[in-house]
Amino acid sequence: MDARGSDRAPDARSTGPGARRGPGPTAVLWLHRSGRLATALLAGWGVYHLVLEDVDDEGRLVWAFVPVWALSAYVLLPFLNRVLTGLYVPHYFIGRARTADGLLGDPVNLAVTGSPERLAAAMRAAGWTPADPLTPATAWHIARAAVLHRSYPAAPVSPLYVFGRRQALAFEREVADSPAQRHHVRFWVCPPGWRLPGGALVDLVGAATFDRRVGLSLFTLQVTHKVAERTDAERDLVVTALRSAGARVHVLRNFSSGYHARNGGGDAIETDGHLPVLDVRAAPRAAQPAERTGGGPGGR
Repeated sequence: MDARGSDRAPDARSTGPGARRGPGPTAVLWLHRSGRLATALLAGWGVYHLVLEDVDDEGRLVWAFVPVWALSAYVLLPFLNRVLTGLYVPHYFIGRARTADGLLGDPVNLAVTGSPERLAAAMRAAGWTPADPLTPATAWHIARAAVLHRSYPAAPVSPLYVFGRRQALAFEREVADSPAQRHHVRFWVCPPGWRLPGGALVDLVGAATFDRRVGLSLFTLQVTHKVAERTDAERDLVVTALRSAGARVHVLRNFSSGYHARNGGGDAIETDGHLPVLDVRAAPRAAQPAERTGGGPGGR
């Protein structure tokens, strides 16, 4: 497939679908790559010496844990993941989102026919809240809200990538007045003329999952949300919500093989492989928000 089918997270080698490649890497790209490599090497050197110093001191340097974890989780392991996934993860669309580090993320389990504006209006009419952009201020806000169990209905979601681009839209519904648990869905705009495997023409694809708690990523050790395994339940919740706002739906059965896997945070996920396609061109109409639940997907 050509670049329009790519779903790799953007890096120095790719800036998104349809991007033209020049005759060779520019000086800026080489400088960027060299800077990332130097940062990773320095982080590895720092981790090595901190661990070695702790061993020499018979494990009494408790303070060394924090810098070792921070350097490993946010510099060294992400760099290694980007290098490795650049070698073995396919560039073409395989029905999975990607993390910024190139790891396979949430399953793509929704498709939409209609404009992003129509979709956004339908989601709002169904009682879902648009997520705030992820900035240092909103990241600090969600961290405080999760620790102190305070409400933040528009808490930001982490970036995931399809077609080499991060989500264009994200919506959520908070559970128990805390962003530590929430229903949420991301949507990506499809490149012009792109079709689903099998030939169906859609305007957006989406990934719906339920955040059940805050924890550490299995692959990078970063602080992140842990998602519930039954992704189909969250997919069906979004379908029900958009139906209540006037959307029509048909299901591409066996769009992919049903599977059990893990997402970019190491959480177990499962799906039956069906893909609902929602037509929001006639939406929205007045709708009553679906009843909020007090627990995870199992409580619906």
